[in-house]
Amino acid sequence: MAERYSSFNRGGTRWFLQRVTAAFLVVTLAFHFYLLHFVNHAPEITFAGSAARFSVPAYFITMVLFLAAATFHGVNGVYNALVNQGVTGTPKRAAKWILAVAGVLVFVQGVRVALVLMGA
Repeated sequence: MAERYSSFNRGGTRWFLQRVTAAFLVVTLAFHFYLLHFVNHAPEITFAGSAARFSVPAYFITMVLFLAAATFHGVNGVYNALVNQGVTGTPKRAAKWILAVAGVLVFVQGVRVALVLMGA
């Protein structure tokens, strides 16, 4: 039987945050599907409607938290997948920093778009 290996230290911070963000993403995705597929149907979704939703502080905060959780969850997952595949040394450090910078850029751009929608 193959030995199971994970780069996550069970009970470590990144391990814990991966699980917390996963749970948060499941809940917010359920909210998203309910709101945008059952309450509003695809042909009814407009820029103006999105801007109206983003002007509600609770919705805006939820979407920014969703963006933060999704960004962390994705970047952390990709990094750990690379480590699990045996990436070590300089390539591991390069991957860590490239993914960290990419994650920050994705988050900042997402917040910029959310702020435009909020003010539209």
